[in-house]
Amino acid sequence: MSAAETRTDVPAISAEDITVTIAGRQILAGVGLTLNDGELVALIGPNGAGKSTLLAALTGDQDVSGGSILLRGRPLEQWRLRERARTRAVLLQDNAVFFPFPVRDVVEMGRAPWQRTGRETEDDAVVDEAMRVTEITHLASRRVPSLSGGERARTAFARILAQETGVLLLDEPTAALDLKHQEDVLGLAADRARAGDAVIVVLHDLNLAAAYADRILLMDAGRVVAEGAPSSVLTPERIEQVYHQAVDILPHPDDGTPVIVPRRGRPAHHAERPGTHTASPDAIPTPNESEKRP
Repeated sequence: MSAAETRTDVPAISAEDITVTIAGRQILAGVGLTLNDGELVALIGPNGAGKSTLLAALTGDQDVSGGSILLRGRPLEQWRLRERARTRAVLLQDNAVFFPFPVRDVVEMGRAPWQRTGRETEDDAVVDEAMRVTEITHLASRRVPSLSGGERARTAFARILAQETGVLLLDEPTAALDLKHQEDVLGLAADRARAGDAVIVVLHDLNLAAAYADRILLMDAGRVVAEGAPSSVLTPERIEQVYHQAVDILPHPDDGTPVIVPRRGRPAHHAERPGTHTASPDAIPTPNESEKRP
């Protein structure tokens, strides 16, 4: 359901040395990343790490104080809004719809960038498919304010699927979803990546990131502190350093992906006790208290 013709040989998104300062406070400090076609990249990190701010900068919704962002090899600021909307779709953390639109009308809004392009004849079929895969077809005539939080989240996700772009930027798409629909939404995002799209997603659930991401960027205090495959980023020592929570990591019985299990009753900031993990010498240093976000 993507617009494959928008792809080129250059990265879908590349960002270098991104700095964001808001009200005199530095939120991002020299962040860089590359998002390629055919991969799902997860941004993870504790509250206040800068994940959503970074995603907003990549979409063009957050001004940057320094650095550069390229979309398909062109500076983001050189893209016209409609042209940008035909290239990447954005799911914001706050995707509330305050007017009593029917669900189908909201999903159809994803087709707006393609008006007067000759692709309007595809609208009904694309919207039908987006609603089918997100399991909201039965909600088509329901008014959005009457939906549960999970139903609203799936409606918002269906809208960006209907937009048919080759780049997806998703900010906590599973936050309001039950267990089944969390798996379904991340599965759909991973399917898009396997089909050749570029997908970047902000997640708080480390197990979902481990299960579905091709690559993880771990953020803390406005910086990327680790990047790589889930198994290389998600180590007990690193998680304890960044999240201040001792964990065990077990292999999933189906596919061997890491499963992160918090150790309860054993705060990471306490002195080392038998059976707890000790950070290795090359583990990420814990930020100074003055650098931590509240």
